[in-house]
Amino acid sequence: MSLVVYLAAGALALSAAVLFRRPRTTAGKPSALQPLTVSTCVAIVLGAVVFLCSAPMTLAAVNDLTGIPNFGAPLTYGLLSAYSCSLLILLINWRGGPRDRVRRLVLRSIAVYGPLIVAIVVLFALADARVERLTDLDTYYANTPGMREMIVLYLLGHSAAIVAMSVVCVRWGREVTGLLRTGLRLIFVGAVLDLVGFQLAKYTAVVARWTGHDLDFLSTRVAPPMAALAALICCAGFVLPRLLPAAVGHWRGMRDYRRLDPLWHRVGFVSTAPKPPAAWWQLPGERLHWREVAIHDALLALAPYFDDGVRERALSAALGDGRSAHQARVTAEAAMLAAAARRAASREEPLGTPSTYRLHAMEVSGADGLVELAQALRAPLP
Repeated sequence: MSLVVYLAAGALALSAAVLFRRPRTTAGKPSALQPLTVSTCVAIVLGAVVFLCSAPMTLAAVNDLTGIPNFGAPLTYGLLSAYSCSLLILLINWRGGPRDRVRRLVLRSIAVYGPLIVAIVVLFALADARVERLTDLDTYYANTPGMREMIVLYLLGHSAAIVAMSVVCVRWGREVTGLLRTGLRLIFVGAVLDLVGFQLAKYTAVVARWTGHDLDFLSTRVAPPMAALAALICCAGFVLPRLLPAAVGHWRGMRDYRRLDPLWHRVGFVSTAPKPPAAWWQLPGERLHWREVAIHDALLALAPYFDDGVRERALSAALGDGRSAHQARVTAEAAMLAAAARRAASREEPLGTPSTYRLHAMEVSGADGLVELAQALRAPLP
């Protein structure tokens, strides 16, 4: 079981690291200071810590370190309650609204779960739990005064948070579309799986002990992997709407960066733009921006070599081949640019009467115009 929960903890921690890295490199100010980013990362990290602490190997190490049998139980249950609270706070910040209302709801959540965590610790301190149990503590101590109340209390606290989260997801999901709705649906699926696979299994095993029956396998074998799967699905629901647009943007940036290769290889030798830092962690969007700047600089340097005659002949030939007016224009500009680059590479003198023609790629913003010109250079020119 330790391997399962350690893998879940690692996956959650990785998600938090990726989410924390993504906004800091794309936003105008460090979004790690934004409530939504903070609450998302805190919730995911707390989930990872809960799984880390609930592993039998970790529980044994904590118990040995403190010298208190079963000390890992209130530690794990307290962290689970904090995780439940963080999920509610995350939904509050995600839903948004007036700042005063958001702050009030966050404080209410803390006001409920703060005393709950204190009560878990106090109940454990008052209980007699001298026998160390690493995998079946909930059922072994289900009838022990103090421990019984602590177990029920942490389960109820987690159930309340998951039910509230499910209700919010259903209601909010009716109002939104796109990735946000997909994320809410994933969170709802994870919440239902948590309720049925983890909590119902725990409740059933504990109640069975109260009635003199033994269904411990539900608590020890069924609940842990179901909790791990539920947490991962919920994490995907929280992270997907925030990371997928950035991931698509990075993929497009990488694609456009590569598609600019024919143009860069043709004109890059005349660019005087400063070279970007050679950092392997540089994002595709940043690399694309540097290449766009360098190519624009090169096009300005080659402008004195532009020959309108070459462009007009190429334009007539392209139109004669049946290309659209826009395709013919880009093809003609590519032919003129290729000729200008050859003259510049041969160190010929610029034309006596420089062309005043402005390339289509210089008139539009973004990389689309440059990509069109680069792709035209790859094709046979008229």
